[in-house]
Amino acid sequence: MAMTGMRQLAVGIGAIERTPPAAILHEGVPAALEAVPEHRRTAAIELAHWAYGSAAGLAFGLRPGRIRRWRVSGPLYGIAAWGMFEFAIAPVLGLSHAERSRPRERTALLVDHAVFGLIVGAPDEATVAGPESGGAGDEPDPEPGSTPDS
Repeated sequence: MAMTGMRQLAVGIGAIERTPPAAILHEGVPAALEAVPEHRRTAAIELAHWAYGSAAGLAFGLRPGRIRRWRVSGPLYGIAAWGMFEFAIAPVLGLSHAERSRPRERTALLVDHAVFGLIVGAPDEATVAGPESGGAGDEPDPEPGSTPDS
């Protein structure tokens, strides 16, 4: 949802003409929108993007822990997702923006995806707080069937 806010801001200030999900569903795969009533298309586009982002976040979560713990791995992953769209998916789908120079729009989307990477790559609370914080999550879970005093 943080990316949704970033994208809406970028569209609102004129940095982005059409969001990537909207471009894909209007130009790249228009048949996907034909079955959706016109008054529901904005919601359908947003849900498609959330599904794609969730899948990308899940894929990041499947990376080995030693890679995920590296603080810049999340932003680099987000930037890689942006690059994949800009330089592979958009041209293959024949999206109009892939054929023209758009430095301001590309910069806005690059930042947007770096923020996505910061969010999916955020270290878990134990990593941030550290074991010396004394939080409840610092102790290992008891063995199944044991009591706290055993």
